[in-house]
Order: sequence, then structure tokens, then C-alpha cells
Amino acid sequence: MKLGKLELDGRTAGLAPMAGVADMAFRELCRSYGASYVVSEMVSSKGLTMHDRKSQKLLLLSDKERPAAAQLFGSDPQIMAESARKALSFAPDVIDINMGCPAPKIAGNGGGSALLKDPVLAEQIIRAVVQAVDLPVTVKIRVGWDDDNINAVEMAKRAEDAGAAAIAVHGRTRQQMYAPPVRTGLIAEVKRNVSIPVMANGDIVDGPSAAKMLEETNADYLLVGRGALGRPWVFHQIEAYLKHEVLLPEPPVAERMRVMVQHIKTICDYKGERIGIREARKHAAWYIRGIRGAAAYRQRVGALSSIEELERLAYEIACQASL
Repeated sequence: MKLGKLELDGRTAGLAPMAGVADMAFRELCRSYGASYVVSEMVSSKGLTMHDRKSQKLLLLSDKERPAAAQLFGSDPQIMAESARKALSFAPDVIDINMGCPAPKIAGNGGGSALLKDPVLAEQIIRAVVQAVDLPVTVKIRVGWDDDNINAVEMAKRAEDAGAAAIAVHGRTRQQMYAPPVRTGLIAEVKRNVSIPVMANGDIVDGPSAAKMLEETNADYLLVGRGALGRPWVFHQIEAYLKHEVLLPEPPVAERMRVMVQHIKTICDYKGERIGIREARKHAAWYIRGIRGAAAYRQRVGALSSIEELERLAYEIACQASL
């Protein structure tokens, strides 16, 4: 799949944007496990144009995570264009426009998935951003606002007409949030109706689910979101299955705990231990899913206050799993 001069292997997968999760530490970790492309957390176009420091920090990209996209959200074409120009100072490889976020805080202010209800405005935004930057511009959407308003094909056609380099489709409506099913048939319909590359997203959690998504949608590329939470190695699993039909097992508990500690130490290196440990609690809860005694461990995870406590807990979990 080509995005301008950037070429991505369609038999691998990329990391989807996830607010509050897909920070630099996680993106770097997923790249080390074979994610062939990553997308930043979504950044407010208004915040970026008003020089908000938090928005600027979210756009920091390291050499370890490239190729990487900077994702922007907003509902004003000119502000979105200006924010895209400002994002260039962080040297992203791609500008991605969020038109799929279902969070009430975002959609309630006219951004994210709310733009599915106004395709004309959505096209104006895409066109303004495309004209503002000399980078590939991609768009992330859902299949529609609700079951009575399925318009992924129209949105994709408008994105193509406005100059988008690719369209990413999450196979759910905004009303569904993250409830099943993923409408792979609607992603396939988008693919049939546009000539730009289509990225498929939704419930891709391993090699077989990745292969199923490709078979049912004929998509050019895959984006993995929640399937990577606490499981950054999922990208190796997907690549092994798609390229060699090899079904890699989950790593042993001791290895999972090693990766968890490495991940959280990196968060602390980038954000400081106070913030890092607070964010560690959700990540640790994902890493211990399915482990014997996970319910009891989650209570301790919620009270973590230092790296030393995390290391002791990881060691204990690994030892208990080996008995």
C-alpha cells in the first residue's frame, strides 16, 4: 500500500490511534514487535493552533516509531488546515484526520464521528488539509453514525475526491461504540467503490482474525487497536500468520511481565514516574488479563505507586505462573 512516497506491506498491520494509550512509549514498543506503521493519539486542532503545550507534546515522534502519522481532530476546515501546517514541525510522515472517534467529549463538540452526520463539512475539512500540507493525508471513519445512517461509501468517495491518500474504516457505527458486530461487508463495499487504499479496523486480535478481515473486505492494510492492549506482540503474530501461515502462541507469563515492566519504565522515562505509574495501572491490568489470579492482581495494580512495586508484582506473577 502506498501513501505518497511511503510504502507499507499489506501483509503486516499498523497500530491504530488510541487516545490515552498510543503514546510514544507504546508506539515504539509496537514497532519493535513488527507494527509497520503507527498513528499518534488524536490532537485537538484548536489546541494546537492556540499553542497548547499538551497538544504539542502529543505530536512528538521519535525515530524509533517511524513511519508514523500525526492525527488531528476538529470541525473547522481552516483551523484544521492551520493545525496541519503546525504539525509539520514535528515531521510526521502522514497527516491523519479523525472522523471516527465515538467519545461524547469529541463528537459532542462536532469532531470525530459527529462529522459522519455532515459529509459536506467533512469533505471541506479534508480538502483544506490536503491543500495545506505536502504530505499524504488519510482519514479515519466509522461505517456510519447509526444503523439508520450508514454512509461509509459516501464518506470515502468524498475523501477521495478531496485528495485523501487513503481511508481507514472501523467496521462499526458510532452508536455501537465497541459492541459487536464488525460490519466487514460495509468495509468491502467501501473498497469496491474507491480507488484509494482502504485500511480495515475492528476486532483484529491475532493472525486468524487478521486473515479473516482481509478475506472479507479485500482491504489493502490492517490497523489494530484494542487487540494490541497488553499484547504488543500481536503484530508479530499477524505477520507470521499472513506471510507464513504460522500460528505463534502467546508469550509465557514471565515474558509478558518482562515486556510490561519494560513498557512502563519507558513511560516513566518519557513522562516522569508520578505520571508514568498512574498510567501504568491501566496497562498492567491489560497485561495480566487471562493470567491465573488476575482479579486479585488487578486490585494491587490499582494501588501501584512506584516502579519497585511494579517489579515486585511482576516477579510474583511470573513465579506463581511457573508453579
